[in-house]
Amino acid sequence: MGRPRLFLVLALGLLILALAVPVALPQGRFIVLATTTSTEDSGLLDYLLPQFAAQTGIQVHEIAVGTGQALGIASRGDADVVLVHAPKSEQAFVAAGDGVDRVLVMYNYFILVGPAADPAAARGDNATAAFQHIAACRCPFASRGDGSGTLVKELQLWASAGLAPGPSEWYKETGQGMGATLLIANEFRAYTLADDGTYAVMRPRLNLAVIVENQPPLLNQYSVILVNQTKHPNVRHADAKVFHDWLIGPIGQDLIRKFVVNDRHLFTPNAP
Repeated sequence: MGRPRLFLVLALGLLILALAVPVALPQGRFIVLATTTSTEDSGLLDYLLPQFAAQTGIQVHEIAVGTGQALGIASRGDADVVLVHAPKSEQAFVAAGDGVDRVLVMYNYFILVGPAADPAAARGDNATAAFQHIAACRCPFASRGDGSGTLVKELQLWASAGLAPGPSEWYKETGQGMGATLLIANEFRAYTLADDGTYAVMRPRLNLAVIVENQPPLLNQYSVILVNQTKHPNVRHADAKVFHDWLIGPIGQDLIRKFVVNDRHLFTPNAP
């Protein structure tokens, strides 16, 4: 056999072998979780997800954005499960047929934070009055402005105060997540609404004091929802359900109960 023909046979053999053998190993089991920035900024995801992966062999790829964005991603079928904190938006997501099996997971509280000097004289136990004082003095206020669960709660509080502020010299929309918004509020000595978990983690870096806390209107409830496989057949439903059930089951709930940052329990589990 001549050399050119031999090389041709060898090349064809190598091509057949390359086509027969995958160039990469198949990817392991994973799901996509659409969630809020507060679960990431508080450190909860870094604490929970590796333990879930170790116990189940399922990796969780998280997308941490505002609740509105998280539900939007899931409504397009680009996530398998969501962990969010805006009950009315969650109910609409389920009613539209995009989500199923919505279950309570945990809660903490929103808090109003601001300069320690409290130029608006807003400190106290009345969130509605605090927002009225801030508006009256036109003191700087940093709003998430990102469709998040925190923004939904903030707008509810403004409405309870009989107000609906828009972008102005004193009311600024950051368009950022919770951690970034706290840093912006800190830089400009502004008030802002935050979840107490993220604030607790970032407190050593901030010169912001708690102005109002632990009030019923500030309850911050989180729920987990499966993306509906009937409407979105591409979702990884079986593995997403493993995560869903683990999170609301004894192991996930106990881990949430034990999650402590700076000597503080950041979330209270409350799955039924």
